[in-house]
Amino acid sequence: MKVNKWIGAHLIAAFMLLISVISYGQGQQGVSLDKIIARVDNHYILNSELEDMYNQYKAEGRTAPEKCQLLESLIINKMLLAKAEIDSVSVEDKEVDGELNGKMNYMIQRFGSEKNIVEAYGKSIENLKNELRQQVKEQKIVEKMQRTISGNVKITPAEVRKFFNGIPKDSLPYIPSEVEVGHIVKKGTVTREQKEKLRQQLLELKARAEKGEDFAMLAQIYSEDLGSAKIGGDLGFAKRGAMVPEFEGAALALKPGEMSGIVESQFGFHLIKLIETRGAEYHARHILLRPDYNKGTDMTQATRALDSLRTLIKSDTLKFAKAALNNSDDKETAESGGLIQDRSTGQSKLTLDASMDPALYFAIDTMKVGDLSMPVSYRLEDGSSAMRILWYKSKSEPHTANLRDDYEKLSQIVLSNKRNNALEEWFKKAQGDVYISIEPEYRNCKVLGLTANADDL
Repeated sequence: MKVNKWIGAHLIAAFMLLISVISYGQGQQGVSLDKIIARVDNHYILNSELEDMYNQYKAEGRTAPEKCQLLESLIINKMLLAKAEIDSVSVEDKEVDGELNGKMNYMIQRFGSEKNIVEAYGKSIENLKNELRQQVKEQKIVEKMQRTISGNVKITPAEVRKFFNGIPKDSLPYIPSEVEVGHIVKKGTVTREQKEKLRQQLLELKARAEKGEDFAMLAQIYSEDLGSAKIGGDLGFAKRGAMVPEFEGAALALKPGEMSGIVESQFGFHLIKLIETRGAEYHARHILLRPDYNKGTDMTQATRALDSLRTLIKSDTLKFAKAALNNSDDKETAESGGLIQDRSTGQSKLTLDASMDPALYFAIDTMKVGDLSMPVSYRLEDGSSAMRILWYKSKSEPHTANLRDDYEKLSQIVLSNKRNNALEEWFKKAQGDVYISIEPEYRNCKVLGLTANADDL
């Protein structure tokens, strides 16, 4: 079995496993699946991991690979981790936290809201994050090892041309129409009346706590941070720099047992109670009230700001990319000049078909390439209401793949193949540096060219 066939796939499978380890386990209580089936140095693979990965494919309606192939992908993952320990390769906590937050945002998109996640799993967001943290850390280390192994691989135009010329003409892929679309987003402004209403509600809760009511109980009843509300608003120990500045500044100004005034942040309005400090960490509870973005948001200021930007861009006084970078409230796209990216590829070219966001699809359906739309309603991932203007940058017609129009796609394929070859060579050498043992029940699997052995784990 060729190793490079699974090198790319095993990282995707690892991400699926991050989600499936929790969700599959919800319906399997009382069933013992945690038998060790393989070992790579001090890293173990459980039968539950293999079953979870296999069932996740089936749950998504995809054809599941053979279990031997999935086992190989898991062993590859553990080999990279084992070699990372030998080579002292590690990742910083900030990297892990950033990736973890991204995965949680994906889950929020998938389930619709934090509330739906909490209800589905019966666990707070914080508990779910704690369960995923180690797996995310391992995934980041694996990715870093891959970059270390194949990061210096380069390709030349001659290699791309040779690859393309080697594809039989009757087998050239059909490339559907693709578009590039940019947007500049401005959030609505929460009305003064709603802000004052939320402040008064929190002041009333603070007064009740000062009179002896349990802060944790009030958080359970009233806080709109659904992740922490179920555990009394408890946010656990946080390192300095982990929370938004407004929250952290207010929390660190308190003494243990004290409550803050009303603190406004990008998430809403907080009432904070400091529990304790421990070196560079602090432990706090909070009650969060969020604005109602459907009822209490004024779009006047956002619309005016976008109208002004649109006028400047249309007169060529200001470039769209610069306007997006300096003004858009969608920070993810602002860094790329406002261009909306395909999450699965990280590229700005979006396939113009049913997979596209329907709101975007129907918006550009009425536009021509080069058009700049009037401000239209938009909802950000955090649920907040906003307005945006769209720029229809480019559109390619559907066609059979060719070297001129599809050089970027072809070069990515060639680069991926070359990196996989480098990884395959690395795996051949690394097998002698780590101990690999596989349970006899998988004796028919030839993982990494090895036949499963019966060593005791």
